[in-house]
Amino acid sequence: MPINRIIMEKTGQYIKSIEIDSLWANRKHIYWELRPDVNILSGSNGMGKSTVINRSARHLDIMREGRLTANPENGVHIKFYPEDATSIMFDVISSIDRPILRGDLLDKIPGAEIRTELDWQLYNLQRRYLNYQVNIGNRIIALLTSGKAEDQQAAAELTKPKKLFQDLVDELFTATAKTINRTSNEIFFEQYGETISPYKLSSGEKQILVIMLTALVQENKHCVMLMDEPEISLHIEWQQRLVNIIRTLNPNVQIILCTHSPAIIMDGWADAVIEMEEITMP
Repeated sequence: MPINRIIMEKTGQYIKSIEIDSLWANRKHIYWELRPDVNILSGSNGMGKSTVINRSARHLDIMREGRLTANPENGVHIKFYPEDATSIMFDVISSIDRPILRGDLLDKIPGAEIRTELDWQLYNLQRRYLNYQVNIGNRIIALLTSGKAEDQQAAAELTKPKKLFQDLVDELFTATAKTINRTSNEIFFEQYGETISPYKLSSGEKQILVIMLTALVQENKHCVMLMDEPEISLHIEWQQRLVNIIRTLNPNVQIILCTHSPAIIMDGWADAVIEMEEITMP
């Protein structure tokens, strides 16, 4: 009888390096050694910052779908920590609030107010947010019914990340008098007695909400968050606080982003910046 071979997958904690054989037409070899916490890629327009982020994200998608070969045709090579890891948890944040052109997507979501790419990200995050609450709820019930005194405190600790998320959202949205509805299982807002769908928010509000929700539902796990110019549509104060807000919601996340905004690094992340010229070879 044939013996079934079980391949155990090991999940990495962070990305150690990204290598791209060529950005364009066999030119511009990229080698980027990454920090485990925050990595900010800077440089002039047209140098390929977004291309580095986007090609890396596509390569991780290939790995997640199990289509990776020993010598990937797309010329992207990603190494994890620890070195024997075979996969990694990651999220890609899109910052452009352009209309959705695929009508088949909209047809699958009857009654939803999905019109733009940020709306689509919010829709999918609402599903993850519901799953997150179910998972946390089940863990709390298990702790409260264990009969152990120390588990009572552990159950209380599990409620803190969601409350922290809600408090941060309320603080950021103070200027427009929006507060997050704390009784709903989905994300809704209250403003002057009216309930507001997240799809009715401004582009900047949707964007910060997408980023914060993503960090929350990662549940403090080692994850990678890739972002291409996340400052688009964000108020300057939100840009300055962005990195620290993400890492407050998930201290174990590795952030990899490219930006044109000096505000992104103003809250203590200047040493996390690397210029395109420093990782580019002819």
